[in-house]
Amino acid sequence: MTGPAATRGPRSAAPVPAAAGLAALLADATERLRLAGVASPRANAEQLAAFVLDVHRSRLVLVTELPAAAAERFAELVRRRAARAPLQHLTGVAGFRYLDLAVGPGVFVPRPETESVVGWAIDWLRNRAGAGAGAGAGPVCVDLCAGSGAIALSLASEVPGAQVHAVEVDAAALAWLRRNVTASGRAVEVHEADVRAEPPASLARLAGSVDLVVSNPPYLPDADRAAVEPEVGEHDPALALWGGPDGLDVVRSVMELAARLLRPGGGLVVEHADGHGAAAVALARADGRWTDIGDHPDLAGRDRFITARRAAAGSGAARQDGGAGRAARPGDWKDG
Repeated sequence: MTGPAATRGPRSAAPVPAAAGLAALLADATERLRLAGVASPRANAEQLAAFVLDVHRSRLVLVTELPAAAAERFAELVRRRAARAPLQHLTGVAGFRYLDLAVGPGVFVPRPETESVVGWAIDWLRNRAGAGAGAGAGPVCVDLCAGSGAIALSLASEVPGAQVHAVEVDAAALAWLRRNVTASGRAVEVHEADVRAEPPASLARLAGSVDLVVSNPPYLPDADRAAVEPEVGEHDPALALWGGPDGLDVVRSVMELAARLLRPGGGLVVEHADGHGAAAVALARADGRWTDIGDHPDLAGRDRFITARRAAAGSGAARQDGGAGRAARPGDWKDG
């Protein structure tokens, strides 16, 4: 082939001018992300621009132009986001409640839905302390399937005196967990352990003495593998996602381990898939070691997490507080 067509290579992005107007760049990025199927494309574009400029997103209103180097970097990040790389992998940070957590390949990116799970747990601990329970040392809390440490570090940061243990099995996630614990300066004890196996001595010594177990375990059914968004299926670690044929394999293991760790009257809070509300409650009831069982929605109104209290040995069948259809509230739980 001869002529101009013979030298035509792959299409590339338009050259970046010496300085680019931010408003135009944001409008273009928003449209690119929208066409790529990214949720909240404008917010994503603004967060990437703020990251490039190293300013808070609210300060973008004061910026009119991006220097050439910043505009070029912004364009590359938009390209990667349009290819469905998670926003948090591009910025290296995930916000969770009052925390900024380091995240990246190999660790599950914490979601806003889990904030309501942690909020319930913290409210219960505060109500318990207000009622005079556990005088002296702070509550002993265990985060099973800890991932980045979002739950463990929230408990350690927001509950005075809490003695927090974070349990994770995946080596890559453990590296991120330890990094976040170190950066926080909080005294969270990290355990490398599989919740589906016999607990190591470091956890076995806690048996019967824990006040609260919280977990966001892998809970997606295996059948959903082809249905999840690229940010999830291609970037979140498989160990943090898939919970077996019905999605409840690890939830069962969490309930089993929690029953061994908790003292009588200790609390359990477990996140689950939005279709698992009735099934998770049924698991706890069938186990027989739980009382005050309830299921709770997230802020979007979807079933999101179960709560229960460890019954005393030999106390008989579990019950649901307040009768059928009402989830227990943090203030409902009294020390057993």
